[in-house]
Amino acid sequence: MNQSLYTPFDRILYIMTKPVGAICNLACTYCYYTEKAKLYRDSPKHIMSESLLEKFIKEYIESQANDHILFTWHGGETLMRPLDFYQKVVRLQAQYGKGRIIDNSIQTNGTLLTDSWCRFFKENNWLVGISIDGPQEFHDEYRLTKQGRPSFVNVMRGINLLNKHGVEWNAMAVVNDFNGDYPLDFYHFFKDINCKYIQFTPIVERIRQHEDGRILASPDEESIDGVTDFSVSPEQWGNFLCTIFDEWVRNDVGEYYIQLFDATLANWAGVTPGICSMAETCGHTGVMEFNGDVYSCDHFVFPEYKLGNIYTQSLIEMMNSPRQIAFGQ
Repeated sequence: MNQSLYTPFDRILYIMTKPVGAICNLACTYCYYTEKAKLYRDSPKHIMSESLLEKFIKEYIESQANDHILFTWHGGETLMRPLDFYQKVVRLQAQYGKGRIIDNSIQTNGTLLTDSWCRFFKENNWLVGISIDGPQEFHDEYRLTKQGRPSFVNVMRGINLLNKHGVEWNAMAVVNDFNGDYPLDFYHFFKDINCKYIQFTPIVERIRQHEDGRILASPDEESIDGVTDFSVSPEQWGNFLCTIFDEWVRNDVGEYYIQLFDATLANWAGVTPGICSMAETCGHTGVMEFNGDVYSCDHFVFPEYKLGNIYTQSLIEMMNSPRQIAFGQ
């Protein structure tokens, strides 16, 4: 199709929103996002203003072609904004939604969850994604506080609070060089805590030398210094998936849902998969930083992938721009 013939509603538009940018209360060794704070060294506060929040919600709703709209709140650690920030989110969505169905999902490390947070999520039907890397020994290998202390116990406390209040939640688990050798221990842990929806994410980060030390290389850089020590190897990742699949396909189909397996099945059946990187083309899901800067993708927050800013360009203009369409191709 000639790109000039695209209309604003030819493509589904999603924006993952970063209300605190890269700020987090943990210091996970493998985190790909904490270094993004360096892009905004001149910003005194890495938090989204309430005026920007309102502008974004209004424009995001108006940018959608259908009556069912999904907001995704991501970090950094999203719960480092106070509860009243998200209470305002709900009020603004009701104000500008004008009767449309609006869903919210939020990703958190779970350590800051309280009864008040969980009541809010339950009352407003928010889906909560919890970042947890399996059993305590695996999780605490890399997911530490800024003081170097383990975080597993606090994450499980948060999960128990979600269960107590009946909040719908799922798990995002990073597969790395350490836990990648124990696929069944990993998988059985999630079954033991009755987690029905699991997203396995392989960590593979390329690095290069920089004046600030070793930093993550952007996707286009060809001259790199290898991958990080915590990256999962191809052999580990392949064995990890095959081992879990053999158990899942025999015992757990229809009871436990593993995102990667579901997306693979969708592709095989000719249905659009739920993972953008496995779709025929991507580029539908951008990310907006705390100051309104919009990038092509959550994993492409590098200066060369900045599409613009919501204060100077509309979301539709940026996400349907020739640059973004070329990125998706």
